[in-house]
Formats: sequence, C-alpha cells, structure tokens
Amino acid sequence: MSPQIDSQELFDSAPTPLMVLDRELKYVTVNQAYLKATSLRREEIIGRNVFDVLPRDTNPPDQNNASRLRESLERVLERRMLDVVPMVAQPIARSTQEGRVLEERFWTFSHKPLLDASGNVAFILQQAVDVTDLRSTDVAKWAREAGREGFSLEQVAPLLARMSTVQENNQELEHERRYLRQLLEAFPGVVGVLRGPDFVYEMVNENYLPFFGFRNVIGLPLLKARPELAEDKNRAVIDMLNRVFHQGESISMRSMKVFLSWRPGEPQREMFIDLDYRPVRLPGGPVLAILVYGADVTGRVLAEQQVRHYQEHLEELVRERTRALEESEAERRKTEAQLRQSQKMEAVGKLTGGVAHDFNNLLQVIAGNLQLLQRELVGNERALGRVQTAARAVDRGAKLASQLLSFARRQPLQPLVVNVSKVVRGMDDLLRRTLGEEVALETSTAKELWNTALDPNQFENVIINLAVNARDAMNGSGKLTIEVGNAVLDEHYCRLHPEVLPGQYVLLAVSDTGSGMTPEVMERVFEPFFTTKPEGRGTGLGLSMVYGFVKQSGGHIKLYSEVGHGTTIKLYMPRAAEAESADTQIVTGPIEGGTETILVVEDDAEVRSTVVEMVSELGYRVLKAVDAQSALVILQSGVPIDMVFTDVVMPGPVRSPELARQARQLHPDIEVLFTSGYTENAIVHGGRLDAGVQLLSKPYSREELARKLRQLLNGRQQRLSVRSPPRAEPAPTVPMRPPAPAASRRLRVLLVEDDEDVRTSACELMDLLGHEVLAVTSAEEARGALAASGFDVLFTDVSLPGASGVELAREVADRKAGMKVILASGHGNVALPQGEAPLAGVVVLPKPYSLPQIQEALEQAVAMP
Repeated sequence: MSPQIDSQELFDSAPTPLMVLDRELKYVTVNQAYLKATSLRREEIIGRNVFDVLPRDTNPPDQNNASRLRESLERVLERRMLDVVPMVAQPIARSTQEGRVLEERFWTFSHKPLLDASGNVAFILQQAVDVTDLRSTDVAKWAREAGREGFSLEQVAPLLARMSTVQENNQELEHERRYLRQLLEAFPGVVGVLRGPDFVYEMVNENYLPFFGFRNVIGLPLLKARPELAEDKNRAVIDMLNRVFHQGESISMRSMKVFLSWRPGEPQREMFIDLDYRPVRLPGGPVLAILVYGADVTGRVLAEQQVRHYQEHLEELVRERTRALEESEAERRKTEAQLRQSQKMEAVGKLTGGVAHDFNNLLQVIAGNLQLLQRELVGNERALGRVQTAARAVDRGAKLASQLLSFARRQPLQPLVVNVSKVVRGMDDLLRRTLGEEVALETSTAKELWNTALDPNQFENVIINLAVNARDAMNGSGKLTIEVGNAVLDEHYCRLHPEVLPGQYVLLAVSDTGSGMTPEVMERVFEPFFTTKPEGRGTGLGLSMVYGFVKQSGGHIKLYSEVGHGTTIKLYMPRAAEAESADTQIVTGPIEGGTETILVVEDDAEVRSTVVEMVSELGYRVLKAVDAQSALVILQSGVPIDMVFTDVVMPGPVRSPELARQARQLHPDIEVLFTSGYTENAIVHGGRLDAGVQLLSKPYSREELARKLRQLLNGRQQRLSVRSPPRAEPAPTVPMRPPAPAASRRLRVLLVEDDEDVRTSACELMDLLGHEVLAVTSAEEARGALAASGFDVLFTDVSLPGASGVELAREVADRKAGMKVILASGHGNVALPQGEAPLAGVVVLPKPYSLPQIQEALEQAVAMP
C-alpha cells in the first residue's frame, strides 16, 4: 500500500531530504534530495528496513544514535504525534577514488505520522536536515557560504553550546517522560492527559484503555477516539470539557454508571466510576491540557446501595415488627393453643394405639370363643341369639378399635393408586342410602383428575364418616356436596400451614348446609371421643378417624365452618405419578380348610389357645410357640412346616420380622402370615404395610381366618406345582413363581450392597431366578462397573458408604437410558432430603426381602416404560 501523493515530481522537487516508511519501518518512497544526501539508489532501498539500509559505524556512540532514531519512530507509531530527534550522527557512504568510505554527518530528523481513515498510523514521513556544518570548526566558511558575513567563531560557539544543551535537555525530557509514564501506570485509577482545544490524547495509562475498547488513542482527538460523543445526546460531555479548558474550572463527576469489559474478551459488566477533570497550565498562563483522573468505586457504590437496601429493609422490618408486636399476644395465645392441641393429639394417639393392641387381643379371645361356641349350640336358638348379640358387640368393638388406630395413625394401610372420582361414583348408592331421602346429594368431579395413592377401603370409611357427620349436622334434611378436583398448594399457603409440603394434591371437599360450628368446637372437632351429639348418638371418633387417616396418608385436612351457614371439610391427598392400580379381587365362596402344618406363634395364652382351636377345627395340623425364640427351635428341628402364623408384637430378643426371615432361610417354601391389633413399626413403615407382607388384623372372624390361610396356602401349592426340578447341589432350592413375560429373559444385574451377608444371600436368590449378578460394595465401585460394562438392572441398597444409593440411582436414571433401578431400603421407603425431586421410575423394595419379593421387584422394574 502506497500513500496517495499528488505528484512524484512535486515530492522529488522538495529541497529537503524526505522519505516515507510503513509501520514495519520499511522504505515506501524517497525524494531526490534524500537520495543525493545519502548517496543511495531508489531501487536498492524500496521495501527494505531503514536500519538495514543506512550504514552504521561500530562505535558505541553510533549505536546510541541508531537507538535514538528507532525510539523516535516507535514513539510516533505508539502516540500518533510528531517527534523530533535533534543532532543525530548518521554516517553516509561516499564513493571516492579510494572506494566507498563512511563520511560522518549530523542530522536533525522530524518524524510526522500519516494516519489512515480509522486514525491509526499508516506511514511515517521523515524530514531530514543536515546539520553537520554547524559542528564544523570552519565557522567563517560556513558564514560566508551562507551569506552570514560578520559571524565569528566566538559568536557561533554559544549557539553550538546551546544546541548541545538542547540535545541533552531533550534526552532528559525523554527520561522524564518515561518516568512520568511509569508513574501513570502505577496509579490504581484511570489517568489521561488531553492537550489543546481539540482534546488530543497525549497520555493515558492502561486502566484508561477499557474506555476505548483497548484501542491505542494516543495522538487522536477526542471525537476521533470516541466518535459517539459527537451525537447530540452526548453534547454535555464536550460542553463540560470546554468549561475546563476555556474557563479553567475543575469538574468532578461522581458514581457514573458505565458498562465496560475490564479485560479484553470479557463480557461487559456494570461499573461505577468517579471522574475528576482538572485544567493543566503554567503559572499565570493559559490552560494547556486537561488532566483526567478516575477511580473505580463500584464496590463502594454497591455497598452503599446495599446499605440503603438494608436500611430500607430494616425500616420495613421495624414497621412489620411494630405491627407484629401489636398482634403478638393474640398470636402467642393461638400458637400455644395449637401446640397444646398438637401435643394432646400426639399423646392421645400413643395412648389409643397401646389401648387398641390390648383391646384387640381381648376381642380376639371373645370373638374366637363365641364362634367356637356357636358351632356347639346348633339347635338352641335362644343361646345362639345371645351368642350372636355378643358377636355383634365384638364387631362394634372391633370397629371402635379400628377408629382408634386410624386416629393414632397406627392402622396398617395398604395403599393403591386410585382415581378418587371413581371411588366416589362407586359409593353413590351407598351414600344415598346412608343420607336418606331428605338429603340431596350432589357430586362434582374435575376432568383429567390426577391419581393419588391411598388405602381405598379406609378412604371409603372416611367418606362415609364425613357424610354421616354432615347428615347429623343438617338434622336429616339439606344438601350434601362432594367435589373432587386437582389442587396445588404453594409456598405461601405452606408457610401459613407449616405441617404441609408444597406440591400437587387431589382435593376431596365435602360441604353441607347444616348448622355449622363455633370456633370453640372447630378447635376440638378432631379430638377422639369429642362430640356435640346427644349421649348415645355417637362415639366422637368419626372425624378423628378421618384426621388420622389423612395424616397417615401424607395428606392435609382443612376445616371451614360458620354458624348457620354449614361446613366444608377439604382433604388434600398427594398426587401419585403412577398409573391407576388394577382392581383387587375379593375372595368369596365357601370356607375351606386343609391338612397342612401351621406353626402358631402367640405370647398371649388365651389368644393362643383360641387361635389353635380355630385353626385345628379347619383341619390343619397345628404346632404352637409362646415366642419367636421358641418358634425358631421348632423350625430348626426339621419338622415339615407349611406356614408360620405369628403375632407381630412379641417379647424376647427375636422380633417377628427376624423370625420370618430365618423361617424362609430354613424352609424356602414356607408361608408367613402376620397378625396384630397394633403393628408399631415392625412391618409398617411410613404408615404403610411393607411390600410382600401378609397381615390379618385382630380381631378376625373364623371365616376371615379360614379364607386368608387357604389363599396363602393355595398360592404356595401353585408355586410348588410349577417349580423347576431341584438342583443337583445339596443346598436347599427355592421355588420360583411362574415368571412374568416382562422378566422371562436372563437379566444382567449390578448389585450394590455393603453388608456381606445380605450381599451373599441376594446374589444366591437372584442366581436361583436365573439372572447374572455382579456384586460390588459401594457406589464408587458401581460407577466403575457401569463404565466398563452394560447392565439391565441396578439393584442397590439406599445406605452405602460414601455416595448413597439414592445418588447412584439418580445418576443411572439421568445417564443410562433404559436401565432399570431397584432401591432396597431397611426403612420400607426412601426418605428424600427436603426440596429434592422424587425418584421417578424406581422400584422400592423393603428389607428384609424374600425370593418372591425380589422376583416381583424385577418384574415390576422390567415392565416399567
């Protein structure tokens, strides 16, 4: 690229030596005066670096002169400003009769930047003046040749001395300039100098560069460096600088908001800058330049903003606290009342749970003996009538005990995923018969209703209890409305009701047009045995049973009532993501007995005696034990036993779940049936019966006992009939149920279990099921196995050393598409940290688990989409 010169002849005709260099200091063009002065030829130098062309002496002073020349050219490139180098020695090669010799010449160089359209230095124009004769001792000759007759050496000597002084001063100024530059860079803030009325950037430190997008602006006027300031909206900046330069004002601008990238390539961020503009002048003289100093005060401004925010927030808190103090006394009384109510409900719940256990044992003895007696009184109608009256009293007592357990949240629930609208519609005839003709029933269900997990039998009892209470509140005449829909309880609602978790719920609302309740009644309405009905009209357990069921199911209950306007009770049941469960088949038909051997384990002597007689009457061979320790002795004796029928709550070192586990180890084909009037936490966790556990709640009738025993034993016979031939090994084999189609293939299972005994037994059980198992002890080992090979199922314990099974399950669900997950938990369920999303598509298998439970879990996992 060549500079645009109007005429090469005009350029050549200039009497002063001129040359043009590009940014790499290479010759672009020269004039004739330059070629004559330097004895160079144009074709030899164009395109070459000036320092490769000019001859140099090897003397150190010459090297110093070359350095001064180079520094001057570099300053022009950096600052875009004219630079002058006075009195520099630059030898010239002359052709003589003796050959080419170096002639020492002295020059003054003037370097002017030639800028392109963007304001950057494109070329450097050098004008050279040969000042060698000024240093000559033949000053008189110089004076005559220059027409300066009358000059003497004495007159020129001071001039030469002054020129030498100027040169030395220039060098000092350059050193001072560099020192000043270092000082500017040492400043933590923004420093710049704008010279002249055009505000040309003479100096800026590196902290100033972000304002220009990290461009070099030295030598550029303000409007070229920042063209956006020419716009009308930014005219105030130019006016402010004019006031500083022309009127000598000092102006400060505080906390200016700017958006800058503090380093190249970084995104812009909001910053706040303090800027000071000060005039620079000689004493008594005009303003020569403007000194700009800026400091980053972002931290201070943000802190001040935060302080103001805190002050405002504090003032608001004070106002809120003032309001709260005005209401604190009433709120305190209300909180204390709620606490007393909660503590009372909890205490009564524990009491009723314990009472229900003993009560159910008594009822079991009475009911069993009444049924045995009834078979001996055939033909004695009067005696049979009395027995039946007593049996009905036992049924009422059993219902009362069931309500007590529901309130105490100790009722063993067997939840299914249901559609509540279907449950309500299925109860329509029953509800209309219960309410009577004078009460109008209206039901309303939302479309696309969510599913919920609850015990459908207990839920039906809840609806009946609510309907009966509403009917009585309306004195047998009015309107009952049942509404079913979806609901979302948000954070705000849950802050007002701390016992509730935010989320999606299925809502059942039961409203009546009855007399309503007073606030005093509403406070106690869920207490057991509290009733406003006349004596003999109610037990006071209906709503307490509703309250306990909802809480045990993980739901929320809300009561709205106003005297004279009726009552609405809203039940919020957590949404279930699973599909609706299949309808369960109710076992009917004639009572059947059998000839199998049943081990009855019961610590209460009267209950044990009654149960043994009832089971014996059904034709079974009966063995009996007073506790689990005695039962294990019988099981270890080798006597063939088909079923263990054991109470849940028993004394002794061995608990009933442990008895069941060891019984299955000793007799892999054995059935286990639990019975209890109060399960505590042995086989019920989270208010729900553990998976795979069979329970017959006390008190039970002879018919219920017979059907339950036959159901389990028939299932056992079916498994035995389809069991594969026994293995050749001496170890006992475990019968398999008919495999479901979904799990009929051989699966590759990654088992993660830190307990050696559990790990060994689980491997053996899954091996018997025909699956390939790799067992590891931790989540970390499992990650390595997953990286190295593929698996169909991850079967992991929840509690592991290091990372938990839940964390591992989440990783597999996120990264291993199609891989199924089974979580084994000794708590019967998987408790997630608050706020953590539920685990979707994961099968939870409670411990201890048996072969059928493992097979069922594998089938369920494989069947998942």
